[in-house]
Parts: sequence; structure tokens; C-alpha cells
Amino acid sequence: MEEIRYEDLGLTKEDVLAMYETMLMARRLDERMWLLNRAGKIPFVISCQGQEAAQVGAAYALNKDKDYVAPYYRDLGVVLHFGMTARDLMLSAFAKAEDPNSGGRQMPGHFGQKENRILSGSSPVTTQVPHAVGVALAGRMSGDDFVSFVTLGEGSSNQGDFHEGANFAGVHKLPVIIMVENNHYAISVPVALQLACEKVSDRAIGYGMPGVTVDGQNPLAVYKVVKEAADRARRGEGPSMIETLTYRLTAHSSDDDQRQYRTAEDIEEGFIKDPVHLFENYILTNEIATDDLLAEINERVMAEVNDATEYAEAAPYAKAEDLYRYVYAEGDEV
Repeated sequence: MEEIRYEDLGLTKEDVLAMYETMLMARRLDERMWLLNRAGKIPFVISCQGQEAAQVGAAYALNKDKDYVAPYYRDLGVVLHFGMTARDLMLSAFAKAEDPNSGGRQMPGHFGQKENRILSGSSPVTTQVPHAVGVALAGRMSGDDFVSFVTLGEGSSNQGDFHEGANFAGVHKLPVIIMVENNHYAISVPVALQLACEKVSDRAIGYGMPGVTVDGQNPLAVYKVVKEAADRARRGEGPSMIETLTYRLTAHSSDDDQRQYRTAEDIEEGFIKDPVHLFENYILTNEIATDDLLAEINERVMAEVNDATEYAEAAPYAKAEDLYRYVYAEGDEV
């Protein structure tokens, strides 16, 4: 992991530990969801494991009190920082009525929470890019001061929505940050069969915006480039494209077997570069925390994960009569 002094970024030790705790919460929630899936208690998991550094580093560079985020389905780290709780995410995994995203109607990873400015996503990949660009345009028209941040995988950058959204943002110099979390596989398709160019960020020039590729295993490196992009956007200088290089530590989803298309060496390389462990080493080496304090943080996180699991498992499912709620007008709404 590239050595970056957190002080040079204007961060404190408390900031670094807060970032670490959010990364760890995302990891521990994801691990628990896999166990619940294998136990037959929840139907589906699509993991953030290996991408937490990129997600949390980016989220901390934004203003969670006014900026809007349009996350893609792996972004546990982003939505946790922007205000979703462990209970919220576990309620979604169990598809319970209290699920704040959809009341249990959508599969996990379809985040959406109006109060925290998390835009609702949908199943077709990359539709969130024009959504984020539209929000930025609305802010421009209403005179609001916020940045719109959107994420996607590198495979999704080949979809039409990506190109249309990026082009519109570039033409109108909108305050948008497009962050591609490149984990090297679009389900089973390696990046070499996805892109003719060397990097996703090479595409930025075609949309009239700067593009940068950064180590997505290092939350401080990601924080730095996203903060620069956010400052640029707030100055009215338009959008930016950021590519974070990460490793996917799990199969594409709980319905996938990555051993069918990845070598054991490829999978092992990802674990060697596990961003949670790399950041722990950075924290210890720079005397930001002791082993005891990191253990204390892990205990606190696990207590919250356990509480969220127990709460969500016991929570009621939606009533059958609520099937058409929010689909058709009811009562006085007609």
C-alpha cells in the first residue's frame, strides 16, 4: 500500500480510525450475510469484500450532509457512511417490511434512502449514472451547492447509460464524480475482454473531463483523488472520472462459482492485497492505534452486527395486502 501521510490530507487520527471502522463494519456485515445465505436464511448476497477501501475512502471525501450518492450494488461502505445502519442493511438482506430501501420488495444491494440523499438504484446496471447526472443538473438549475457521486463496476462502463450520462455531464460541466470500481471481472469476464483501452479512466478525455486511476486498496489514496474531484466540482469546473483498482474477494454473488473462471493464484493475490488488513497494518505502523484498540473496535462492530442480525431475523415480513402499495394510487390519492 502506497505510504500516504494522513496529516497531509488534513485528516486526524480519529478520522483514520472512523474510516477503518466503517470498512470493518462493511466487511463484517458482508461476511455475516454469506453465513446467513449458506444457512438458508437469506436468499442472495452480492459482496463488497475487497472494495471497502475504495468505497469508504471516497465517501469520506464527500459532504454527507448535502451531497447525493447513487451507489451500485456492492457499495456497503458508501451507504454506511451516508447514514444507513447495520439494521437497515440486514433488514434488506432478510427482505423484511422495515427494509428502508423497498420494504422488502427488491433484492439486496438496491439501496435507496431519501433522508440520507441515497438515490434508489435498479437492476439494470449503470442506470444510476444518468440518474446522478440528472440530480446534478437539477441542483444546478435550483442553485443548490452539492456534488453528485455515482459508482459502478468496470464491466458496466461498457453500457450505453454510462456513455450518455458521462457525455451529458461533460458537455454541461455538471458537478458529478463518476467512480468506477474496477475489480477486474464483470461476473466471469476478465477486464482484458471488456476494454480495448488500457484503463477505464482513458475514456474520460472523450467526455471532456479529467480521468485518474488510483490504488483502490488504499482508502487514503482514494480519499485524496475524490476530494480533489469534489473541490473541482464545487468550483464549477465540471465532472471527473475516477477508476479505483480493486480485487473481488468473493464470487460475483452467492449464485456464482468463481472457481469456474478464476485461477487459485488469481484469487490468492486478492487476499494478499486485502484492503482491510493493509489498512490495519498502516494504522499499527504509524502508531494511530494499538492492537488492543483495533480489537476493541472489532468487538464493537461485531456487537452491532449481532444486534442487526437478531433484530432483522425477528422482524415481520410485509403483509400480503401491502403487495400493491406504492404501485397503484390508494384511497384519496385516486
